Amino acid sequence: MRNENKFRTVNRILGDRPRLGPFPADQIFPWSVIAVLNVFIVNYTFKAGWLATGLSIAWGWATWWVVSTGNDFLGKFVGVPRLSRGYMPFKTLNNNTGFRDQKPGLRK
Repeated sequence: MRNENKFRTVNRILGDRPRLGPFPADQIFPWSVIAVLNVFIVNYTFKAGWLATGLSIAWGWATWWVVSTGNDFLGKFVGVPRLSRGYMPFKTLNNNTGFRDQKPGLRK
């Protein structure tokens, strides 16, 4: 039998972004800059200790990851609908003004 009907195997990672484990590879340089700046600012300038430095680095990494990966995280949210003006006649919800339409002698 001919091989025309068989499927061709395709590499699954074609078209994907490069990754190092669960982290995108394009985050390595910005995360390195954030880590170095936090070590100089938090640890050396403020002398806050390594726990505060590590927490500030983790906070900076998480913030950068959320902000820079727009389609991965922020693209999951539904966009705001476009508002437009519409015109329709005014109808009041107050029942007391409905007496104007009646004849003056029929008020309760």
